Amino acid sequence: MRVLVVGGAGYIGSATAQCLLDAGHEVVVFDSLVKGHRAAVPAGAEFVQGDLAHREQIEDVLRRFQIEAVMDFAAFIEAGESMKEPGRYFRNNVCGTLNLLEACVSAGVQRLVFSSTAAVYGIAEEIPITEDAPLHPVNVYGESKLMVERMLEWYGRLHGLRYAALRYFNAAGGRPERGEDHHPETHLIPLTLQVALGQRPHIAIFGTDYPTPDGTCVRDYIHVDDLASAHVLALQALDQHERLIYNLGNGRGFSVREVIEVCRKVTGHPIPAVEAPRRPGDPPVLIASSAKIQRELGWRPRWTSLEDIVASAWEWHRRHPQGYGDR
Repeated sequence: MRVLVVGGAGYIGSATAQCLLDAGHEVVVFDSLVKGHRAAVPAGAEFVQGDLAHREQIEDVLRRFQIEAVMDFAAFIEAGESMKEPGRYFRNNVCGTLNLLEACVSAGVQRLVFSSTAAVYGIAEEIPITEDAPLHPVNVYGESKLMVERMLEWYGRLHGLRYAALRYFNAAGGRPERGEDHHPETHLIPLTLQVALGQRPHIAIFGTDYPTPDGTCVRDYIHVDDLASAHVLALQALDQHERLIYNLGNGRGFSVREVIEVCRKVTGHPIPAVEAPRRPGDPPVLIASSAKIQRELGWRPRWTSLEDIVASAWEWHRRHPQGYGDR
């Protein structure tokens, strides 16, 4: 199948592009490189630089490469930033995806796998979170993703678009050739590993008074390769299903303090930590139930140990202390 990976120069998009190639698909990557890295695009994929703000660009690519399915990873993803710059997030995440959907309809592409997020749930009433939990985002990032999910539902009803929305939790880990490199970096594991590399004096803990066992936020961490394999399975499942919504996670939560301690163990570095005030838009606990996709598609996370996930990230960061070196 000829698959267009939008945002395929990013962390999760590039890993999924490689997974698609390994599964025998033809892959075209479309990315603005505003957040992505050209060096992250797998060697076997075609690359087109473009922006979803320009519908004609994406429609041209869909037609020129005779694309049969789309995977959409193109989004700004920082919850805290979204609370400071809501217009930027709605414009990029919602309006850009609307252009993509319109281009798909025009070009006759009827399958799309969407990178959604656990942030659509907001402050969960029950843990672990299942797909039928109430959707009440507490930050603009989560709201922008929920708005896209609602658009997908209408485009499915009105235009026959088959889609999968994959709501995942905290992506982490790496491979020797590919890892996490955001600018600026805001994710806990790479930030903590930067302390071990001597690039930061300490790691900040934002909020120590949450209703959790140690007062810090609790999150479910899932290896980027496990996310990628789930996307490929979801694409295949669209042969038999018109609409799929799945959570992706390990089903176990770790607090900020626990993650920092695992990073200390893996790196052998003391990693000083400094307590700081809460950030707006951070739910206390996000832990996934992935029972539905396990039951229906047979997906299983292979990376179930946080220590192994952190070790895989540490290997990449030690090999690439300046990331991809293009910033």
